[in-house]
Amino acid sequence: MRLRWLLAALLTGTLTGCTTGGAAPARPAAQPTRPATHTGSPTGPGSPAEPGSNAGPGSPAEPGSNAGPGSPAEPGSNAGPGSPAEPGSNAARAEATRASQASAAPAVLIGAGDIATCDGTGDSRTLAVLQRFPGTVFTLGDNAYPDGSRSNFATCYGPAWGRVKARTRPAVGNHEYHSSRNATPYFDYFGAAAGPRGKGYCSYEAGAWHVVVLNTSCSSVPGGCGRGSAQEHWLRADLAAHKTACTAAMVHHPLFTSAATHPPATETRPLVQALYDAGVELLLAGHNHVYERFAPQTPGGRRDTAHGIREFVVGTGGAALYPFGKVAANSERRDHKTFGVLRLTLRPGWYRWDFLHVAGGSFTDSGTGTCH
Repeated sequence: MRLRWLLAALLTGTLTGCTTGGAAPARPAAQPTRPATHTGSPTGPGSPAEPGSNAGPGSPAEPGSNAGPGSPAEPGSNAGPGSPAEPGSNAARAEATRASQASAAPAVLIGAGDIATCDGTGDSRTLAVLQRFPGTVFTLGDNAYPDGSRSNFATCYGPAWGRVKARTRPAVGNHEYHSSRNATPYFDYFGAAAGPRGKGYCSYEAGAWHVVVLNTSCSSVPGGCGRGSAQEHWLRADLAAHKTACTAAMVHHPLFTSAATHPPATETRPLVQALYDAGVELLLAGHNHVYERFAPQTPGGRRDTAHGIREFVVGTGGAALYPFGKVAANSERRDHKTFGVLRLTLRPGWYRWDFLHVAGGSFTDSGTGTCH
């Protein structure tokens, strides 16, 4: 079993560190886009079959599969009427490049936040979902309850999500600072995957996508999260070095949330503004122990389908779940009763999301979108 996890890590490139420097690698050209879609209603039945199953008629096709009649064409595929371009022409070369990129295996990110406790079984149940799927495992902070101590990581996180540590890219949460003002046990446990010690912000590549990991424990990270802070300055420079990439951001505290327990983390707005200014597509957060998906929006909360960031709150990794309060503007789908993980399937210019519930659950959420 251990060999299988290591092989998956090698195949997804997750044994290298998360860095705060270095030149941007060459990026493939973005694919032609198609309109963003989503499946599932905010309430009631009608959700698609769970990804990975042999879904019945009408379910969305997995990216890269031979979709049935009437399904949308994969970006870069030869779809619809029209003859192929003349061999040797610029159009033919562009077509060949698109076809090559479309046929490449997508990058997969899968994970959640608010994970391991020693007094519950939610973390082992979400681990069982992770073990069914390949890809890079991400965490969204508050990895080991209650205090992010060495003992919490060893006795709570280790026997659960620690089993997929070799392919994990973590983010730091506020609980990691309960036992150490520098979150030392967190950095000791995850090593290079956690990025430079003491910072908790860094970036890495996931196939054709760029991923930034931010530290939104603003009172603990050196310099805070404000405009002009060291972290905000680094973030803008990092994004400027990856202008041609589709980008996702991983944080702990959500700027937008409908949960009743923790209010919106408005102190993170300068970081989200930097993400928005650079055209980032996705923002994943935890902290509130719920699942919630928002429509693309500006850092000020205005719906923006052309340039906005789509935020997911995925605090469903295993810790006790929270109730909802007043529904926030632009909230499209939410659940507070189901443990599970979010899987992102990433291709050049395109992404798909799937919320994968634990055994015994029924809530699902799936859809697709395109890069800006």
